[in-house]
Amino acid sequence: MAESLEARVVELESRLAHHERMAEDLSAVAAAQDRLLDRLVSQVRRLTERLAELEGAAARSPQDDRPPPHY
Repeated sequence: MAESLEARVVELESRLAHHERMAEDLSAVAAAQDRLLDRLVSQVRRLTERLAELEGAAARSPQDDRPPPHY
């Protein structure tokens, strides 16, 4: 019986170690994804600002679409 109990304890310790390792791995993945998400949000923000600047600079009047007088 003592051997059976010891085997169960060893099995439980093994499973616990495996679950702790999985939790650490998942935490590392979540941290990496958080850093990536922050970087992507920053890039989208910068691109949105650049697009707004370009759209503002490209604001044209209907006169700009007419061909020049020498045509």
